Amino acid sequence: EKKLVESGGGSVQAGGSLRLSCAVSGYTDRRYLMGWFRQTPGKEREGVSIITVGIGSTYYADSVKGRFTISQDDAKNTVYLQMNSLKPEDTGMYYCAATSWRLTWKLRPNEYNYWGQGTQVTVST
Repeated sequence: EKKLVESGGGSVQAGGSLRLSCAVSGYTDRRYLMGWFRQTPGKEREGVSIITVGIGSTYYADSVKGRFTISQDDAKNTVYLQMNSLKPEDTGMYYCAATSWRLTWKLRPNEYNYWGQGTQVTVST
């Protein structure tokens, strides 16, 4: 059974940092995609960053480029999202998700098969 468990959310002031973790279990594929998505009430879930597990290539939404860094620790089967210079508009529920690898990025939530339970990030002014 594939399972994803997020941790690391919390409340910070604008300009602060948080690191989200997503522990993955049950995945035997050598190469697959792990994405971080976020959602706020009344808005669609949006892709923030993606990493190709097994290769390390990364994708970032324009809104987080230069501030967020996605990484993987193969030994711990964990994917991280380091978030720096946080802004109030980064507030939302953050989810990690997994799907099979594809040569082109999968940016839509419905392209992901497995989801974590979510972790709340709140950035105040």
